[in-house]
Amino acid sequence: MFHLLTLPFRIFFGVLFALLLLPFGLLLAPFALLALPFLLLRAVLKLIVLSLVAPLIILAALFAVVVAIGAVLMAALVPLIPFALIALVIWLAVRSSRPAYV
Repeated sequence: MFHLLTLPFRIFFGVLFALLLLPFGLLLAPFALLALPFLLLRAVLKLIVLSLVAPLIILAALFAVVVAIGAVLMAALVPLIPFALIALVIWLAVRSSRPAYV
């Protein structure tokens, strides 16, 4: 909402500063061609680093999801442990007493 309210001011000042800085951009335009190979090298190096780091990030995210699911399951099942123990005791008592067949 804030961005929409300040949009006219951002447009006005963006155009104003662009017009004020236009002569400096025209003066520095020939030197921008000298920086182009370095910008391309930077992009290639970022792509290489991304291709090496992205699988590690994906593995870490999957591990975090598995741990989170385990934590939610534990949080849901731990309060049920006393009921499970009572059911186990009752089951053991009923299982050990065999009916008397005549």
